[in-house]
Amino acid sequence: MQPVTPHDFATRSQAAASHSSPPAHGLFGPASLSWRVNRESALFLAAGRASLLQLAHPWVAVALDQHSSIRRDPLARFHNTFRLVFPMVFGTTQQALAASRHLYGLHTRIQGTLPETAGSHAQGSPYMANEVEALLWVFATLVESALVAHDAVLAPLTAAEREQYYADSLRLAALFGIPAAALPASWSAFQRYFAVMISSSQLSVAPLALDLAHGVLHGTGTWLPVPGWYRALTAYWMPEPLRTAFAPAFGPAFGPADSRAHTDATARRALRYLAASYRHWPAPVRFVGPYREAHARLHGRRPGPLTRLNNRFWTGAPRMLFAPPKA
Repeated sequence: MQPVTPHDFATRSQAAASHSSPPAHGLFGPASLSWRVNRESALFLAAGRASLLQLAHPWVAVALDQHSSIRRDPLARFHNTFRLVFPMVFGTTQQALAASRHLYGLHTRIQGTLPETAGSHAQGSPYMANEVEALLWVFATLVESALVAHDAVLAPLTAAEREQYYADSLRLAALFGIPAAALPASWSAFQRYFAVMISSSQLSVAPLALDLAHGVLHGTGTWLPVPGWYRALTAYWMPEPLRTAFAPAFGPAFGPADSRAHTDATARRALRYLAASYRHWPAPVRFVGPYREAHARLHGRRPGPLTRLNNRFWTGAPRMLFAPPKA
């Protein structure tokens, strides 16, 4: 285990901030690929995929079960995630650092022991959220799934743009407390790391992960129904062998081998429709509220009602966390 100590965290987050744009631009700024990719609401298409990939890590599954509201209120867990990630991406430097410190504080309280053996993780072995390899996996699922969704409905990033997007993301990793030495040095190295993890014993879909995944895929505990095409798309995008391992969580229509062709056809139809229509969506719908709030900030404006409403969808609040008080 490689815990992130308070000193290590402070050093890494401050180092990330020292290379940032002007403070009002935050860590990345409007010309960055980070803003260009993460402003797209289409990234929500891969949110289910990222969640399942995270649940495949036994530490993450147990931590969410024991220390979050994922069972009784999965929507709150969704809001809590983006409430902290968006200020890191679109907030001022001050907001990004405040969100980072808040996340580190939350993680320091998340630790315990595993209730069951899963993969290479033995029953009764300790886990902690502020551990480098666990943080790296969660970070990796967010970065990789974002590009899966982006490139499915918009012009795919070029090889050079992918490298730049990944380089931007390393600053975000520092806000998680992940040391540079633990991070793949390039996008191609990141892809190799991701492929190795997918087939490694570090990941294992235990009964707990299946149970939590079923709740995510069926909207248990929330009034928001999860449409069949979204479950089909999530299954379509899941890498093997995790797609097979998670099959029971999708429901009977998605599990048997003879239903895979139907599932994939449903996903491809949804992608064809989205690819044809998405770029024509109006800006208040296409671009996430925190991006529009940041855009307004840089032009000396307050976020408008549509931006505040969009923010509520993504974060459960009308403004980004740690925003300056109203004048």
